Amino acid sequence: MLNILLMIILLIIILIFIILLFGIRLTVKWLKIDNEYDGCVKILILKKLTLYTYNLKSDDDDNDESGEEDKKRDFKKLYELAKPCFEDLKKFLHDVLDAVNINRLENHLVIGFSNFAKTGEYIGYVWAILSILMGILPNSRLSAEPSFNGEVLNLKGYMNVDINLLKLIIPTVKLILKKEIRELIKGVLNG
Repeated sequence: MLNILLMIILLIIILIFIILLFGIRLTVKWLKIDNEYDGCVKILILKKLTLYTYNLKSDDDDNDESGEEDKKRDFKKLYELAKPCFEDLKKFLHDVLDAVNINRLENHLVIGFSNFAKTGEYIGYVWAILSILMGILPNSRLSAEPSFNGEVLNLKGYMNVDINLLKLIIPTVKLILKKEIRELIKGVLNG
């Protein structure tokens, strides 16, 4: 009986190590046409097995209770708690960006305004920004097109993000061990 229990524990440890080694993949899909939107976020392990899925649809009823809670927070106090943590958070953000790899990014944007000249002006800005982003992100396919049929803002996209969990463990532990960070977390949780 003890041998079976030890084998199960060993298998669980090996599974956790494999997940840490290969990391996780976030797959995000979004679609917005007129006033309706649809989205899906999936967390995958071993880049194939779905661990968690969250769907977002425009017909979901959302309550504005969270907005009321945010009004009660003292942002001045939170800023004072966060001020000594800026350098640590900046270093942690740099480590997070090293552990994150945008594997695939696709987005198509349809934009239009009531004024033709304004549509042409803003589509030029969008094309400039998209060309810069496509230079920075090699695995991206970003496009935009103007619409001269009134005010339109439609999106359709897809993104794969690979996260290496082993690269995040040490920076996260270092960050949590700092007293100022723990005080900031307590301040955010307590409001």
